[in-house]
Amino acid sequence: MQQKLLDTVKQFGSSKSHALVIGDVMLDRYLIGSVGRISPEAPVPIVLLNAQNERAGGAANVAANLALLGIKTHLIGCVGDDLEGESLAKLITETGIVNQCFTSKNRPTIAKTRVVSGHQQMMRLDQESSAAFTNAETDALKANIHEALRHAPKIVILSDYAKGLLSEVVCQDIIKQSNAQKIPVLVDPKGSDYSKYVGATALTPNKKETAEACSTTVNDADLIAKASALKDCIKLQFLAVTRGEEGITLIDESTHQLPATAKQVFDVSGAGDTVIATLAAGLMHGLTPLEALQTANLAAGVVVGKVGTVPITKTELIEALQAEQGSEQAHKVCDLAQLLAKVNTWKALNQKIVFTNGCFDLLHAGHVTYLEAAKKRGDKLVLGLNTDRSVSVLKGPSRPVVHENDRARVLAALESVDAVILFDEDTPLNLINAIKPNVIAKGSDYNATQVVGGIEVQSWGGEIALIDFVEGRSTSKLIQKLEN
Repeated sequence: MQQKLLDTVKQFGSSKSHALVIGDVMLDRYLIGSVGRISPEAPVPIVLLNAQNERAGGAANVAANLALLGIKTHLIGCVGDDLEGESLAKLITETGIVNQCFTSKNRPTIAKTRVVSGHQQMMRLDQESSAAFTNAETDALKANIHEALRHAPKIVILSDYAKGLLSEVVCQDIIKQSNAQKIPVLVDPKGSDYSKYVGATALTPNKKETAEACSTTVNDADLIAKASALKDCIKLQFLAVTRGEEGITLIDESTHQLPATAKQVFDVSGAGDTVIATLAAGLMHGLTPLEALQTANLAAGVVVGKVGTVPITKTELIEALQAEQGSEQAHKVCDLAQLLAKVNTWKALNQKIVFTNGCFDLLHAGHVTYLEAAKKRGDKLVLGLNTDRSVSVLKGPSRPVVHENDRARVLAALESVDAVILFDEDTPLNLINAIKPNVIAKGSDYNATQVVGGIEVQSWGGEIALIDFVEGRSTSKLIQKLEN
């Protein structure tokens, strides 16, 4: 799985298609300093200013995440006729985003100024207008949207920060036009009434927002069940609930829980923007919602380790996937308790489990081809690997050439193998009875009556798969060649 995600992310930006982001753009300003004393004028800390910077925030941060992932991105929002608007426009353009925002003389650019010391926010100052959008502003917005949709984006993201731009009328106009063109619409929602998002492809609310929309609390044990009902009520294809340290829950035909990946959390600002942007990028490149969210989950784990609103980059995401791939491979090597936990999870998801076993000393092309063929007989492949002692009993005192731990680690690196377990008994029968696979795979040099565990697997409705070997490939021949 990780290899597929890695290969897909490497392809980000290779196509001519583009994403369209519509929503509340804002300027994030950071004043960074150190605190050494309390003010004599009032019981507040004195922050000695060391640095300041400005970043694209809100919907502009969603667009920045997409652009830095390599995705061609267009952005529609509203800015004021002010210095903050000029600064934000410059940041948008410098990131490579096609800026289709319009300027209003009736409201300021939304800006958030954060005072930060030692990775801790001391204060936030907000600049915005609570006035409803005028008819002229709405007309200007719709004109930009209609023109943008005419160029057929691959996906549309609505980034709603409840600042007035994404009214019910505007949301429904976008969703209906997009549905007519078969363009997916992802929404990062706000508020407790999600009726304005009816007909969208998916929503990505956080846990608190989900609870509000379901008229319950974040501690409700039935929150996910209620969220599933909400998904059906507003006709979504799927719902992805971001749950902070609890990870992400995907609700589609069933429910999938993705654990959080962050190793250290400094600032959660903008994490939701990263999730929806990476989700969109994955869907644009053919990933399923679950696969795209696994990628988005890793991306969020990267950005929360930074200070402030900082988008993910393609290089960072590739590095995170590579690190995860290495970790995943190491975790494929299990003891019996760990394997049974994996097997029980797979069975709960109605996945077909294939079991095979062998020595796999000096891994070669024949082994790899055999394991790939075995994996095709089901969804998950469990490999029972003979220990060094049992290999010696079977093959003679000069074998194995490769230590059991090294053999297990190399086999775990194969995409076709989902779990590896060492067994020291003469046969894997006890192991087979413990995991109760759906399929037992063995080489075609056996017949069905010779396969250990064959009678047992057939007794619980399973099957035996006899797989042809690649001619001329064997460990013994490799050893002979090395000795000559």
